[in-house]
Amino acid sequence: MEKWNWNFPDGNVADLVESRRIDFSWDVDRSLQSHSSLMKRLALEKEMEGHLGCVNAIAWNSKGSLLISGSDDTRINIWSYSNPGLLHSIETGHSTNIFCTKFVPETNDELVVSGAGDTEVRVFNLSRLGMRRSRDITPEPAAVYRCHRRRVKKLAVETGNPNVVWSASEDGTLRQHDFRESSSCPPAGSSNQECRNVLLDLRSGAKKSLADPPKQCLLLKSCDISSTRPHQLLVGGSDAFARLYDRRMLPPLSSSELKLKAPPCVNYFCPTHLSERRKSNLHLTHVTFSPNGEEVLLSYSGEHVYLMDVINDDQSSLRYTADDISKQLYLAPLPQEPEIHSQLSTASSVKIPPGRCNSHRFEMCKKLVQIAARTLEVGSDLLYGIEACNEVLDGRGSYISDALRHECLCIRAALFLKRKWKNDAHMAVRDCLRARSIDTSSFRAHLYMAEALLQLGRHKEASDFAEAAHNLTPNYKAAEEVESLKERLAAAEAERNRKDNEGSTRSELHHGRLRSLSDILFRPDVGGPQEGRDDREDSDYEDEMELDFETSISGDEDRGNNESRIVRGSLNLKFHRRDDSTKEHCGVNGSKSDMPSTSECENSAYKADVAIDMKQRYVGHCNVGTDIKQASFLGQRGEFVASGSDDGRWFIWEKRTGRLIKMLAGDEAVVNCIQCHPFDCAIATSGIDNTIKMWTPHAQVSSMVAGGAAGPETADVLSAIENNQRKLCRYREAVLPLDFLERFRMHEFAEGTLHPFECAQS
Repeated sequence: MEKWNWNFPDGNVADLVESRRIDFSWDVDRSLQSHSSLMKRLALEKEMEGHLGCVNAIAWNSKGSLLISGSDDTRINIWSYSNPGLLHSIETGHSTNIFCTKFVPETNDELVVSGAGDTEVRVFNLSRLGMRRSRDITPEPAAVYRCHRRRVKKLAVETGNPNVVWSASEDGTLRQHDFRESSSCPPAGSSNQECRNVLLDLRSGAKKSLADPPKQCLLLKSCDISSTRPHQLLVGGSDAFARLYDRRMLPPLSSSELKLKAPPCVNYFCPTHLSERRKSNLHLTHVTFSPNGEEVLLSYSGEHVYLMDVINDDQSSLRYTADDISKQLYLAPLPQEPEIHSQLSTASSVKIPPGRCNSHRFEMCKKLVQIAARTLEVGSDLLYGIEACNEVLDGRGSYISDALRHECLCIRAALFLKRKWKNDAHMAVRDCLRARSIDTSSFRAHLYMAEALLQLGRHKEASDFAEAAHNLTPNYKAAEEVESLKERLAAAEAERNRKDNEGSTRSELHHGRLRSLSDILFRPDVGGPQEGRDDREDSDYEDEMELDFETSISGDEDRGNNESRIVRGSLNLKFHRRDDSTKEHCGVNGSKSDMPSTSECENSAYKADVAIDMKQRYVGHCNVGTDIKQASFLGQRGEFVASGSDDGRWFIWEKRTGRLIKMLAGDEAVVNCIQCHPFDCAIATSGIDNTIKMWTPHAQVSSMVAGGAAGPETADVLSAIENNQRKLCRYREAVLPLDFLERFRMHEFAEGTLHPFECAQS
């Protein structure tokens, strides 16, 4: 049973239907499609069988009458929605996994396009197939584009444009294919370097932090075109930053013979706490626009899902620079003897703001804050306490008083610090900063800020805030809390000094042979907080490792006789690490160059970039095993957000508050793709399984999980989320960069044979 009964924020379904009789101008159908009561009744309606491998891509046509899917079996399947079943199964001719497929708009669903791990983009004309069902079709492609150098991970189409498709590849380029110009690329007898279809050249576009100029090759993982502003193009890849481009401002199409400087983008999108991880293997697996084009959704590998506004206002509080991050984390504490009394009255004595918030809503917000305070005091049900605060701060409490907002922010910060899920300490810092902006003399804001900085390993800053809290102590109990915090700070600093001394002794032993890849990926001196640790002066050193591998000759198509097709062996690898100033750079064909790049020469004149911060975070799933995992808006208005997970489940959150409303078991292993029907309350999902699952709101009762409002299944919600959080926290930042692993996979093994780098979990 859910912890307490949340009222439906989008009204009563019966009232909505009744309103259609009164006001015909109101589009009730859009509100009904993704009504929260229907979302809570979602259940599996059917499984669609027809693929022989992982289903890596699904997409609806504009009418919602057809669903297209692409798979590791190199086939494209076309499914009927109204008369469920497989219409066509097309053998594409791709030699490896299909990662993306789309219907081309305004072609009466006769043109479909696919992109795959064999670097090719293929276009097929289905007009000659008619409506007859066929499970074995091998049509000649209408166009084949072989100009990419590495895997094609995502395709984008423009609403109303039947002539052009865009493809994003891990070679660092986004290319524009115009069907009116040619049906093949490159033309016969020419090199793929001569194709003049590069719209974005980001082979020198990746950034390690917001303050750094782009240097490395950005391996593109995802792209999207706004349906309301088609000139806006969103891309994401092998760093933490999603980028928004205006196609009208980009240079003309070019060939890849010349390695161009990355063009300026309109906006960077990245949560502040992810924008400064210089040694991180963090990357984006999916980026997408909201249905109205006003928001973007980012899904990170080893991280959560984040919502951002598409903002062009330079005065927006969500815009930040690298200097702003420093100012937030190094806020100067209060003077030694500030005024101790707060200018705010207590939340219980606050009067309702006149004309802005009715008494019923205000009383409900107060009750939710009291519930959150009780969960903090008891120390259990922390998730529900946090969601109660979310409801006040982001949901119903749009016009609450400053006193109640301050109270709620402090409680939520304390709940985050007690829960300790991934990045909860960063979320607590955000809440403390907001609370401190309301009341600069807030004892709890300073105390919780010190606790958060302690958890983040920023001991000096934590000590400053602890001292400020000491000067603000309102009573004896508060003084005891401060003293306890100071003692833990001293103990943590002593432990850090001890580990640093031991680490300097062990560093001499790192040279030589390592026994496994995990010895490099998960070494004890890698990952975790880096603050306070001096960089190694002898950063150039070599590690040697013997890597045992197991790979099949021709994929896993013949599962019944796998053992006879497996080749085993070992590789001797030597790793040479360098600091950032001497690191080699990705060349035109993935080659290395020791010459300093243009961006290196211009470091001194580099202008710091501005990024847009998150406005909501969605927590509960796990995304570490695949790099094609999607996060999607549900409904024509995008009121809900959904994501697959590595535990075989998929999750639905309320977009505005981040509150989890539904968790469903969608796969035996991993759910990767989630696509909502354009008009109906129906959702298609796919993943590692060979099937596509269709979900509709036909459950008998509303619940957070399938199976009803009561029962043992509901108890699994919190345990499932906590297991996913443990997986995320165990996901250590690798020394080997993502681009190295990708080159290792591309050059040492045939595509589709080294399964950990494909759709299977890595």
